[in-house]
Amino acid sequence: MFTGIIRSLGRIKEISNSGSNKTFFVESELSPDLQVDESVSHNGICLTVEKIKGNVHQVTAIAETLKKTNADKWKTGDWINLEQAMQLNDRLDGHIVQGHVDGTGICLEKADSNGSILFTFQFNISFAPLIIEKGSICINGVSLTAFDVADNQFSVAIIPYTFSHTNFKTLKKGDLVNLEFDMLGKYMARIAKFRPGR
Repeated sequence: MFTGIIRSLGRIKEISNSGSNKTFFVESELSPDLQVDESVSHNGICLTVEKIKGNVHQVTAIAETLKKTNADKWKTGDWINLEQAMQLNDRLDGHIVQGHVDGTGICLEKADSNGSILFTFQFNISFAPLIIEKGSICINGVSLTAFDVADNQFSVAIIPYTFSHTNFKTLKKGDLVNLEFDMLGKYMARIAKFRPGR
């Protein structure tokens, strides 16, 4: 479980293929503090730390993860957002994030907006019931508030601090991002669809 508050940026140092899986070697300030078997959010994807050597840790994404996320597009040198799992005595500064990416979105627009940076994203229309105006959305592991919500797109405003401390600073029009919709919305949609005795 995560909060969507990014603790560090990591850089892909190396990528290796093993069958249909991909193993990523990630360099970061956070890596030396991690432990083997620890769950860490990588661009919003919950991945298990397999090995640590100095300031580099190793994780593997299986075929299903590669299919549903933007991890299959990661290249050596790319920056990714990192967050360790929350502790029970932590503040919940963002919102409840599982690290289970629902799908990807496409950046339609990036624009300066009086001190903040405005991003607009498009997503698969099948997820439309799971996002609301001023509701929580997790993008590349970052907890944000959605606005200007339409059928299959929404916008977010990034403050300068978040922009400079996450990989939003490298994001450009046409890029794929990982999206995790609010877990509470998923349960409500499920309950509404399957009411006993209906």
